[in-house]
Amino acid sequence: MLYDILLAVGVMVILAIALGLLLAVASKYLEVKVDPRIEAVTAMLPGFNCGACGCAGCADMAASLVKGTKTVISSCKPSKPDARAKIKAYMDKTPGLDGKITEVTI
Repeated sequence: MLYDILLAVGVMVILAIALGLLLAVASKYLEVKVDPRIEAVTAMLPGFNCGACGCAGCADMAASLVKGTKTVISSCKPSKPDARAKIKAYMDKTPGLDGKITEVTI
């Protein structure tokens, strides 16, 4: 009876180690790279998530600016002019993961 318990525990430990290694390898090779500029631009936006820009919220607006699908920062109505200038300056000097700079206008 003790042998059966130790066998079950041993099998579970081996299974846990194998699955842990599989998850570690999968996380390394299946990692989705996220552009860090999205988080930075989101922090510069007002954070109202009002949708006045035509996006689902400030994070979506930031992603659109970074990806280049939206190029006009002033489409964010609640943002102040100094915040818009700060976003433009950041986008003009910070390249993305591919090394390219996304052109945006105020």
